[in-house]
Order: sequence, then structure tokens, then C-alpha cells
Amino acid sequence: MKTAVEELSPTRVKLTVEVPFKELEPSLQAAYKKVAQQVRVPGFRPGKVPARIIEQRFGRAVVLEETLNDALPKLYGQAVDESDVFPVAQPEIEVTKIEDGEQVEFTAEVDVRPNFDVPNYEGLEIVVDAVAVTDEDIDTQLDALRQRFATLTGVERAAGSGDYVVMDLRAEIDGRNLDEQQAADVSYEVGAGSVLQGLDDALEGMAAGDEKTFRTTLVGGENAGEEADVIINVKSVKEKVLPELDDEFAQLASEFDTLDELKDSIREQARRNKLIEQVMQARDKALEGLLDQIDIPLPDSALKAEIDARKHNLEHQIADSGLSREAYFRLYQTTEDDQFAEFEETSAKALKTGFVLDKIVKAEDINVNEQELTDFVVRRAMQLGVAPNTLAQHLADNDQLTLAMMEIVRDKAKTVVGDAAKVTDAEGNAVDLKAIYAELDADQAKAQAAEDEEQAEA
Repeated sequence: MKTAVEELSPTRVKLTVEVPFKELEPSLQAAYKKVAQQVRVPGFRPGKVPARIIEQRFGRAVVLEETLNDALPKLYGQAVDESDVFPVAQPEIEVTKIEDGEQVEFTAEVDVRPNFDVPNYEGLEIVVDAVAVTDEDIDTQLDALRQRFATLTGVERAAGSGDYVVMDLRAEIDGRNLDEQQAADVSYEVGAGSVLQGLDDALEGMAAGDEKTFRTTLVGGENAGEEADVIINVKSVKEKVLPELDDEFAQLASEFDTLDELKDSIREQARRNKLIEQVMQARDKALEGLLDQIDIPLPDSALKAEIDARKHNLEHQIADSGLSREAYFRLYQTTEDDQFAEFEETSAKALKTGFVLDKIVKAEDINVNEQELTDFVVRRAMQLGVAPNTLAQHLADNDQLTLAMMEIVRDKAKTVVGDAAKVTDAEGNAVDLKAIYAELDADQAKAQAAEDEEQAEA
């Protein structure tokens, strides 16, 4: 097989492939068998019709067409491998010559990853946040912990922001009650920001037993987008009571006996979190710095596919939310136009990032071992709330293991860039990422040892 490559643009090539007919022999024999299964000839059982009879009855062209259908995808893949091009879309293939018994020629036009050089990323200078745990950090964590252990207590007064109400809701349009727009015993925090515009304002000042009507635009159901009157009946008002910050609370919310011990633990965890954040910032900023040095033309088809994938996911999210489009975008404080504009920007960046990381993967000879793939599946399964074995089977059944491995090696390439950078914090101190790795690994080993000891005692 002989392949010639013509560059049509920095992101598109044309492969011209000449194939000696003898290389089509396996596909030719497979074609005869397939046609023999499909045709019916008196005197022959299905699948047993000889090749010469097939050609006499149905013509050689039928067999050649089936031969090429089977052979071209494989031949195209082989031509790509031999030509050292990196396709990013499906090819447009055209058979340009068939010399039966001698040679077949076809062309394949396809968008490809552009050729570019990755600048030296050793010593990129970047600045990350300093690791400084403040009293405010501790207070924030303590407040979040208190919120988890808060209790709701009934009050004989009007509701205000932060209070909880139990209420019945129903909607009417021109005095007609909407059956699907009714809900009983709904618990809601006043001021939480309902997608039902006007609800928070209406609830302010209402007490148990009060009824109020306000006008709004419905956000779900058959009447989504229509103006309606919503009637609220408040059944009860409760205020959130936070536990006192004392040793008793520490014993309730943690394994510690005193509040000081709990604060020390929170402070140490906050410090570890800030170290992890330093590492993540170093990798992100180092990669950003590298990307800023590279100008890459992006294939139109790949960029369109990236944008379309994001739009497709957005449509699913809107449908799953049960909200109207207007209510959905209002909930997330954006507009459809702004969202699409963001898709164009993020898609271009994602495509460029992928191209650069793939180059680094190849240059650094980065691979994935079995343990890394297992760890990836376990982490992703935890994020999705499914069993690791279930996710692994899903990836295998849907040919997504290759994509998973690509994600792993790209992440490792990003780590390579971050580790090669010269990192300082916002206070001018040098940041040693390897020392941070060692400390975090030691903490993890210590925690695992404690967990193993606890399980052994149990």
C-alpha cells in the first residue's frame, strides 16, 4: 500500500492511497461469503453459492462494492498510522480508481491536529496563593458544622429571611385552578432564591395561618411561561437555632472532647486543603502560561463538535430540571446567548489544551498502568454514586476505556508541566511541590494506618 499526503490547510489533509488488489483478498473472500448468505439461488443452500455463480447472476460489481465496504475503514486506519497524521473528525472517503485484479485507489480528506512545537516549559514562573490559615477560615468551617447540627424551632411570629415555613401552594389562571401546579406541606427556607419569582418577597412577613396571592410566571409543567396567580397558605414558621460553640458541641459534632481540639483539627485540615490548592493552582497556571505561548489553528469540524456536545448536554440538563428555558437560565443567572458564547470560548480552549497535552504525552512517553486506571474508575464511580464494577463495565461496553486513559495521561502531562515550573506564593516564598507531595503522602499513609488499626480492633 502506498500513501501520499497533501496538506489542504494547516488543519486539513488529503490522503491518496494506492492499494494492490492482492491486499484486498481477505475482504474479497469475506464479501463472497456475505453475498452468498444474502442471495437465494435454486439448487444451492444459503451461504453455499459458489463465487462464479454469484458473479454470473449478480455481477462482479456487487462483490467489489462489498469488498470495499469491508476494506476501506481498515485501509484508511493503516494509511493514517503510516502517515503520522492525527485525525480529529470522520474522513470524507472517495474511491477514485478500481482496476479489477490490479489496483484500487481512494482519497480521504480529513481534519487533523495541526503541526506545532511545544515551547520549553521548564522553569515557567508562576505565583500561587500562600498557605495561611486564618481565624476566619476556622470560623467558616465551624459555622458550616453548626449549620449541619442546627435545629428548627416553631415560632409565633411572622417569617423573615432565613426562617423555614411549611406551606401549601396552588396556582390559578383566570380563576381556573391548575391541578398540576399544586403542592402541599412544602418546607422552604425564606430567602433561598426560588425559581418561582416573587415567592420570597411574598413570604416575608407571613405568619402561620396567613394566606396571600402573588402573580408570577410559571416555570414548569404544561403552563410553563404563562402568567398565573399563586396562592400561599402558610401552616407554620420555624427558625433555625444553631448549637452553642462549646466542648459539648465538639463532642456532638466530632470525635474530640474539647472545642480547642476540634479547632486544631479544623486548622490542620484547612492547611492541608490549602497545600492541595497550591498544587492545583501550580498545574493550572503553568499550563495557562504554556498555552499563552502557543498559537494553534483549530479544525472547524472538531470545534463545532465540541460546541455541539456542550449544547447537547445543556438541553439534557434543562429537560431534567423540569423548568422552562427562561426559568432555567434565570436560576443560574445567565442567558442562552451568554451560555452559547461561553461554550464557544471554553470549547476552543479545551481543544487547544487537548492538543498541547497530547503532544506532551508523546514527548514524555507517558503511559497508563492498570492501577492508575483502577484508581480513576473508583474515583469517578464515587463522584457518580455508582459501584466501581458497574462503571468499569459501562466503560468497556461503550468503548470508553480509551477516552478514560486519554484523560489520565493528559492529567499526568499537566502534572509534568506544573512540576517543571518555578513556583512562588503571593508572599514571595518559594513553593516546593515535591515537598508538598511528600507531606500529603505521609498524611495519607498515617490516616490509612489509623483506619487499618481501627478495623483490626473492631
